[in-house]
Amino acid sequence: MAITGALVTGGLAAASGSASAATTVTVQAESYAAQSGAQLETTADTGGGQNVGYLANGDWLRYDNVDLGASGAITLGARVASDSGTTGSIQVRTGSATGTVLASIPVTSTGGWQTWRTSTAVANTHPTGAQTVFLTLASSQAGNFANLNWFSVTSGGGTTPTTPAPTGTSGPGWPTVNAAQQAADTAAFFALTPRPITGPVVRVPEFNAGCTVSHHLNDDPIIFPGMAGASHAHTFFGNTSTNANSTNQSLLGHTVTTCAPAEDLSAYWIPSLLQNGTVIDPAGVTVYYGSRLQDPSKTQPFPPGFRMIAGDAKLQVPSSGNQFWCAGPGGQTGRSTDGNWPICAQTANLTYQLVFPDCWDGVHLDSPNHKDHVGPTGPDGTCASGRFPVTIPSLSFVIDYPVHGTPAGFTLASGMASSMHGDFMNAWQPAAQAARVRNCIDQSVKCNSAGNN
Repeated sequence: MAITGALVTGGLAAASGSASAATTVTVQAESYAAQSGAQLETTADTGGGQNVGYLANGDWLRYDNVDLGASGAITLGARVASDSGTTGSIQVRTGSATGTVLASIPVTSTGGWQTWRTSTAVANTHPTGAQTVFLTLASSQAGNFANLNWFSVTSGGGTTPTTPAPTGTSGPGWPTVNAAQQAADTAAFFALTPRPITGPVVRVPEFNAGCTVSHHLNDDPIIFPGMAGASHAHTFFGNTSTNANSTNQSLLGHTVTTCAPAEDLSAYWIPSLLQNGTVIDPAGVTVYYGSRLQDPSKTQPFPPGFRMIAGDAKLQVPSSGNQFWCAGPGGQTGRSTDGNWPICAQTANLTYQLVFPDCWDGVHLDSPNHKDHVGPTGPDGTCASGRFPVTIPSLSFVIDYPVHGTPAGFTLASGMASSMHGDFMNAWQPAAQAARVRNCIDQSVKCNSAGNN
């Protein structure tokens, strides 16, 4: 099967944007390293999860290793909600809670404690690179006056968007494919003649990558790019080089992976699972690439540099259902004392399947929350009829933990069982991925990791 050179290189240059383009670092408020006076609560803001609430005059939050970028003006943004009749400000400082104020972000009433608005202020001068940032709260009243969901640092003296950019537009956090290159890649892909079918046609076509654990780090190159140690603990599988500084180019340049086939150099990671404080590694993770659509024939490969997240690390709710379940003879025999975890028979293992969306907007390689560039099928059950018109493989992780559980249950590095989530940075060798999608998914057949049916 001949694959064009466009499939190998398409989209890489556009992923990073031009040298003059503004870049944004967004920091979730609850990721503080230390605080005084803050409380966490469930947020009603876009994206869900938690916000930091009950902030009053004199309270402060500390964040380590926040990249303020190069010299020059920066725009500091804060996602705030307030039902207080008194105005105040969030003062951004570096070094200490009494350090020099870089900028003072105004806080006024938004009409409700869960009615959210983004406020901004410009700092014309600032320390460069990774800094310890303090947010200190100032108000003329003694009571609570602000809730905070996140803050951001944007290069340049512009403004931070108040809501995610809509599909079809560009902006910070919305890297785009090279449109002409993507069109050429798509045309070249569908011009490929599939291999003759030798297996039966199935309802859910697929191929897979069989993976084992590679390493553990408190890194997340999607949420905290360039900020080593800023995340909760993750268990990585796939590309063995994955760390906070990973990019599509770095992954493709490192040819060691714990997945089969060897052509899959992608990065995959999940929060670490702990039992009595000890990390429990999966015995194996099968990464499935398939289709749940009635007609899978329009499925095309993930473009170079594509990334996304499924699940919500901020979701902390009781999990009495089968988010995690028991796979094997005997199945589930009970629940943990808190009800959040299954207890499995000795012949069954703790298991989880994480499923990602299978439709893409066709424009963006990522989005500010790493989810808004992908979505569900349209009203007729196809991608083409909805706001995400491009059909991509339905990615899923099936995670097999070699444990059975006890009444004490487990914890995730991100918190409760409900916070299970997974991350994907595509770094397949393009020809290998294209061949499998065309031969297996598009023809509705089931293939193995070698792409054979």
